Amino acid sequence: MKTSFSLLLYALATLPVMAQKTIEVSVSNPLSSPRSDQPVVMQLNSYAMDVRSALVTCGGTEIPCQLDDLNQDGTFDELCFLADLKGKEQKRYQITLSSDSEPRSYPARVYAEMVLANTKDKKLKKHQQNNYIDAITARGDAAYTYNIQHHHGVAFESELNAIRIYFDARQTLDLYGKYQPRLELKDTQFYTADEHKQQGYGDDVLWVGQTFGLGAFRGWDGHQPTLVEPVRSRTQRIISYGPLRTIVEVVDLGWQVPSPMNHESSTLNHESSTLNHESSTLNHESSTLNHKSPITMTLRYTQYAGHRDTDVDVLFNKDVSAYRFSTGIINVKGSEEFSDRKGLRACWGTDYPSTDTLKWKRETVGLAVYVPQKNIASEEPANKDNYAYVIKVDGSSMHYKVNYTSANEQFGYHSADEWFKYLQAWKREVEHPIIIKEKK
Repeated sequence: MKTSFSLLLYALATLPVMAQKTIEVSVSNPLSSPRSDQPVVMQLNSYAMDVRSALVTCGGTEIPCQLDDLNQDGTFDELCFLADLKGKEQKRYQITLSSDSEPRSYPARVYAEMVLANTKDKKLKKHQQNNYIDAITARGDAAYTYNIQHHHGVAFESELNAIRIYFDARQTLDLYGKYQPRLELKDTQFYTADEHKQQGYGDDVLWVGQTFGLGAFRGWDGHQPTLVEPVRSRTQRIISYGPLRTIVEVVDLGWQVPSPMNHESSTLNHESSTLNHESSTLNHESSTLNHKSPITMTLRYTQYAGHRDTDVDVLFNKDVSAYRFSTGIINVKGSEEFSDRKGLRACWGTDYPSTDTLKWKRETVGLAVYVPQKNIASEEPANKDNYAYVIKVDGSSMHYKVNYTSANEQFGYHSADEWFKYLQAWKREVEHPIIIKEKK
């Protein structure tokens, strides 16, 4: 009997311990206008436990949430849920973290996809490709990376938008316009079939060429934007599939980015070369070496459910304060421009989304980029290609946002005035985020 009792105690002692922690968080809206689907993001590394699942409730009602492993080490780093708040409203949320290994499941409100063409099954149509992948890396000397992936790069969406990022030195954001608020990329894969068009599905609405498209992040040589090349390698990967936000990354390893500061130094040295040619040659060689100091850049795109705007985090492997970069939006043919001279730049215009003007109809779009003023070195005059900002980074990271609408939307904006008015309200929300406080 004593032996059996001892065995029972031993068995209980060796059972896995279920760690659990309950947290209360208040979320408040500082503005008088209502706000929906506001992201509440909490860092998990301060709770000293291996979080495997989470339950979020508000007033006894369960709220969908998700856990994300940002550095892909097998441990969840962040908890995210979305809050709906009236003007000046405050809500209290109860969060229970657990070491349970089964995260809760909720309906998907976002979608992300990387896919290679299935060359074995010739019966599959262009919108039916099924060689799904999570990540891909190409060497810097790869001949033509644009066609490696089926729809030319990683694609993601919320109910309101859909974007693909080209897998080449442009790294341009290309846009898909919807008629109805819903998820569509799993069905169309950015190539909308005739049967889908009859069902009201959207399609590609922007021709980007070599331009910024919607807020691509690039170099700056002192005069114009430069593509993200040469690099040692280029990677695209999906970090999170949802259900409330999807996160994708583009990693440029060993980018030899031009530095306009070195360019200016080279110009000064060149002017002095008439006096001392030998000294100028030495300075030019030194400038060339400095001009090609490689860096590694990670562009992280986060798309939240219920949002038409997209968050862009730019992360570097070292301090890049001495460099200059660029971003902006394409100058859509004949577009009307808006700028508040304080970080918000937008346009409204109409053009064909393809060089095939017989197959495609003209599409009207509104585009926008918001860059914090601290990161703006200059706002460049519009040219035939772009509305550009020259960007400075204080340290090794920065954050900005992009936004767009298609006039096809039954739920969106249909004139420049409507679009620009919305953007000013949007910027106000961006600059007055919800307030999140954890009760100690």
